[in-house]
Amino acid sequence: MGRAIYLSEAEHKQVSDAVGAAELTTSGEIVTVLADRSDGYSDIALAWSVLAAFTALTVMALLPDFYLGIFDRVTGNWNAEWSAGAIFAIAAAVGILKFLGVWLVQLWQPLKFLLIPSPVKTRRVRARAVDLFKVGAERRTHGRTGVLIYLSMREHRAEIVADEAIAGKVEPEIWGEAMAAMIAQVREGHMAAGMVAAVTEVGKVLSEQFPRAEDDANELPDRLIEL
Repeated sequence: MGRAIYLSEAEHKQVSDAVGAAELTTSGEIVTVLADRSDGYSDIALAWSVLAAFTALTVMALLPDFYLGIFDRVTGNWNAEWSAGAIFAIAAAVGILKFLGVWLVQLWQPLKFLLIPSPVKTRRVRARAVDLFKVGAERRTHGRTGVLIYLSMREHRAEIVADEAIAGKVEPEIWGEAMAAMIAQVREGHMAAGMVAAVTEVGKVLSEQFPRAEDDANELPDRLIEL
């Protein structure tokens, strides 16, 4: 299954140009990342499949006569005498079929992401943003003034992660306007415009706290990274 492509080359340039323009007035460095998803969530799919299997086994254990009666009618074996081994075999088959069925339906991505609990999405998007920041921006600027703007499409989540010097001066709540501006555009289907709006708002904050020095150099790439 190929990775989804959300933005055209022109839209990539639009975001990159916005980053370049925002950095003209600040020594801060802005990195933008657009991801299809932040995790594969195989463990969540496995958990739902196991839950379905155990639920089916529990219901069968509570109502054995009902389900064995259904099996009798389906197979034509009316009032069959069931041995313990046969009952266990049927129970095992039911559990396996339930497990496989729920696992397979979750291959349809919209359903899979619908079944992921919201707090799990939030934590994993945040963790992914922090990981990418550590690799691509943390401590890679002279004054530790890097900021990552991260948008994860499948989870409908966004994060802003700042380097040490910025985090020491700017409270996390300050990024709220940037997040709101980005999400408002993304909800309308305008991903590039959303990233540009966030870059613009982050640039304003950085310009106030970290104005550009005469000898400032561009230390991180301006281009949008699409994963």
